[in-house]
Order: sequence, then C-alpha cells, then structure tokens
Amino acid sequence: MENVHSGIVCGVDEHGQVIYSAGEVMHVVLLRSAAKPFQAIPVARQKIDERFGLTSREAALFAASHRGEAYHLEGLESILAKTGIREDELLTCPTYPLNEAPKFACLSQGVAKRRLFHNCAGKHLGFLALSKERGYTTSDYYKQEHPAQQEALAAFASLAEYPQEHIGLAVDGCGFPVYALPLKHLAIAYLKLACPDLIAEQENRQAVEKVTGWMTAHPEIIASHQFICTALLTDPNIIAKGGAMGVYGFALKKERISFSLKVLDGSELVWPLVIANILEQIDYSNKETIARLHALAPKEIVNDNQLVVGEKRPVFVLEKC
Repeated sequence: MENVHSGIVCGVDEHGQVIYSAGEVMHVVLLRSAAKPFQAIPVARQKIDERFGLTSREAALFAASHRGEAYHLEGLESILAKTGIREDELLTCPTYPLNEAPKFACLSQGVAKRRLFHNCAGKHLGFLALSKERGYTTSDYYKQEHPAQQEALAAFASLAEYPQEHIGLAVDGCGFPVYALPLKHLAIAYLKLACPDLIAEQENRQAVEKVTGWMTAHPEIIASHQFICTALLTDPNIIAKGGAMGVYGFALKKERISFSLKVLDGSELVWPLVIANILEQIDYSNKETIARLHALAPKEIVNDNQLVVGEKRPVFVLEKC
C-alpha cells in the first residue's frame, strides 16, 4: 500500500436528516468554489442575464470554475461586451488557463496572462454586473462587508439552514469571501439546489431554479471535458460542484437526497472514485454516470509502459443512519 486518502461523507434526505455517513458529519469545511452556485443567487435574483441579454450559456459562467477553453473565453468576453465591464475591473489576478491545451497555446503564441483566464472570472463578473445594476460601489465588490457579498451570504445561510453569524469567513484564492460550516449543512444546501420546492422564500427559489438551469443546460461551462463537475452535470438528475482542497457537494433530484464530502488531505484526484462508490453503495440507477466517473479515475494504476501495476480501491462503507 502506497497512499491512503482519508475523508468524511455526509448524506441527507429531503427533511435535512442525516441518512448516510462516514466520519464526523459536523466537521467544519471551507467551501471554496463549491459555494459558487449559491454565490450566483443574488445575480440571478437581479435577473442580470435578462437585463444584459446574456444567453444561458454565458450566464452559466457565474457559477463556473472554468478551465480556459476557447468556449469559456468566448462567453466571458461576450459578458464584458454586453455589460460594459472592463477586464481590469476584475480582482482576479492575470494568469494562464488551467487546461493544458489552451495554456500551451498561449505560451507558444506569446499570449499574455489575462484576468479572464482565472477560473473564478465568471463569478467576479457576476458580482460586478450586480453591483453596477444595484448602484453599489464596484471597487470593493469582493470585500466581506460589501452589500452584494452580504446578499450572497444571507442566501447561502438560508439554504443551508445555518445561522449566518455562525458561518466562518476567510479569504479565498481569488480574493472572495470563503464560507466555512459543517458538512451536514453543506449537504442540506445542495439538497435545496436539486429540490428548490423546499425553499420557502420565492425569490430565492426562482433564482435557484435559474442558476441550476444554467448549470444543467451547459455542464461543459461549469468545468470542461474530462472534469468531474461536467461529468456529473451531464446527468440531468444531478446538481454538483466542487471546491479546492477536496470539498464536494452533489444532490440527486428524483431521489431527493444530497451528499457532501471532504477529502482531508485536500486531494481532488480521488473525487471520481469516491463519488462513484457513493452512487454504487446507494444503488443509483444511472450506470452511465457511474461509468463516466470511473473513466475519469480508472481503478487500475498503469505505469509509463502501459502495464497494470496496481489499483485504487475505495474502502469506506456508508453507515445508514
């Protein structure tokens, strides 16, 4: 045995009750980009897409961790043109695309780093557009005390059924506030994304329906080919989004259950194997989705000569609560 990744899994039903667990479900996690669907709620509430004539494909970037493919940049640049936002208004630092092919293309062609290449650029554009539309200041749109940030935090706290004042706040890599709360409540929040009928407040419910509609219609925008968020969102029954350092949330619409998980060493490479195992343990009906996950992270370990030299094996068992 070479490497062991430990973690925690929490599954809840439509009543917010824990029905599956592996580890301490009240373990506090930082959401990172797993918060993006919730951070897009005030943007959707303000109907930024309708106000500026954005397509649903473009609007999906508000909840995305894009990988810098040409179709991502096309959408981001269209948002700039339609909203009148300047690229230099984004706090995101200039960088290269995350995916290797567009990154190599930039380097080989002498293309400079850009703020739009940052994987959080869509989220930042959403908050800038919201701030302009509401008449808020734009120079500090990323600060915790900014009214747009407070709207997003309040919406998330409501969906997570967790007191807003108890949500931990730190600063994420892109400069936005990052939320911290127990895994159980992250699962509850994701359940509301899949089952918006559980949301009492009408404007939040309609905004969630819009955000998840963008995500389901354009899974390739939320990440890109060969990435787990896109693989899961290709299944119209699933709403899913991951964040840096091993945190993930996903929910099943028809089954009305939701899961959150944290890989404690921060690894994202094992997500497909872990989530495939969760779906297998609950006997999820869509085997194509499980197969897509196994294709992303094959169980066989193959060396440089394409010889099978080992295997990856999930060893956790979900406890039914």
